[in-house]
Amino acid sequence: MYAIIESCGKQYKVSEGDVVFFEKLETEEGKKVTFDQVVLVSDDKKVEVGAPYVKGVKVEGKVVSHGKAKKVLVYKYKAKKNYRRTQGHRQPYTKVEITSIKTASGKAETAEVKEASAKAETKKATAKKEA
Repeated sequence: MYAIIESCGKQYKVSEGDVVFFEKLETEEGKKVTFDQVVLVSDDKKVEVGAPYVKGVKVEGKVVSHGKAKKVLVYKYKAKKNYRRTQGHRQPYTKVEITSIKTASGKAETAEVKEASAKAETKKATAKKEA
C-alpha cells in the first residue's frame, strides 16, 4: 500500500516504513506528525484519487531528526566587468519515518473489493458454461 501526500508545497510518494526528507517542519524530534492532504491512495487492488484530496485518509509518521542538507554554491559572474559573487546555501530538512496509512473505512473497502471480484468470477464461470 502506498500514498501520495502533499506537504511543504511538494508531493511525496510514501509507504509504511519509508524514511522521507521533508523541508523543515515545526515539530520536535520523537513527536508524531499527521499528513491529511492525501492526493492518492493505492493498495494492491484499488486506487483512490482525490479531487483534490482523498477524504478520510491520513498518513502518520514520527519525526526522527532535523538537519541541514549539503551546501549548494551559487556563483554570479558577469563577463568583462570584474563582477564575481559566491554564496552558499544549506537547506534545512526534517527526517520523518512513515508509521501508518489510515483509511476511513479500511475493512469496508476490502470487503467491497472482495464482493466485486467474487461477482466477476461468477460471471466468467457462467459465460464459460454457456459457451
